[in-house]
Amino acid sequence: MSELLERVDVGAARVLHLNRPDARNALNFALVLELKAEFAAAAEDNVRCLVITGRGKGFCAGADVKEWSEMAAAKDRGEAVEDHDWVGEMHKAIIALHDLSAPTIAMINGTAVGAGLDMALACDFRFASSAARFRCSFTTMGYNPDAGGTWLMPRLMGLEAAKRFAFTADIWSAEEARANGLLTEVHAPEDLEAATMAFAERLGSGPTVAIRQTKTLIDSASTRSLADQLVAEKKAGEICSRSDDAKEAMSAVIAKREPVFKGH
Repeated sequence: MSELLERVDVGAARVLHLNRPDARNALNFALVLELKAEFAAAAEDNVRCLVITGRGKGFCAGADVKEWSEMAAAKDRGEAVEDHDWVGEMHKAIIALHDLSAPTIAMINGTAVGAGLDMALACDFRFASSAARFRCSFTTMGYNPDAGGTWLMPRLMGLEAAKRFAFTADIWSAEEARANGLLTEVHAPEDLEAATMAFAERLGSGPTVAIRQTKTLIDSASTRSLADQLVAEKKAGEICSRSDDAKEAMSAVIAKREPVFKGH
């Protein structure tokens, strides 16, 4: 960890703060590597819920084009420049985030653009400030989306809306983004953190084994027939039935009390 990315464990959730407010939390190469490492750490630590947000007024401005421009200029001057595979490493980070078994939430406190928007779309849920703005900005640079947007957007809002958003690079308000299926909830800026963290705590303190199995089943359902999905559900149910969470749920029902899940 460095000053580029801050980690805070809050109750049953872990919060990652992108911390480049002066650059609208743009993703330079160092930050991409840290995000990839933190997503891997969240899996290793069996985090029960992961929240991603940004410091300052923006969520994430996408790739740090200033860094790219400076590298290109240095090369043109004949200076020795260490090449890096920003796209390849960002792909690894997006996959690690999307595939995390724990529920994930993007707390979008401000503008989400380009690869920053794609990172939010790779989460399970998106809670946004009413002041946030959204843009699939790649085509304005004469480039195609390259951080998963062409896979993620159609699944959330359908083909036609995804094409219009990507082709035109229109800027959407939070309400427009919600109307098109990109957002889970929209809150006033002063209420965003409380609403997001209440939901994160609800998920994080819930029956973790069952939630993880359910997430895996839902995310992979399109690859199976109904018959095969039922087989997968049965196998997942067998895992859940052996968990302490399931035993606690049964004990709570018998005792007529609220269950207290430990996440295993």
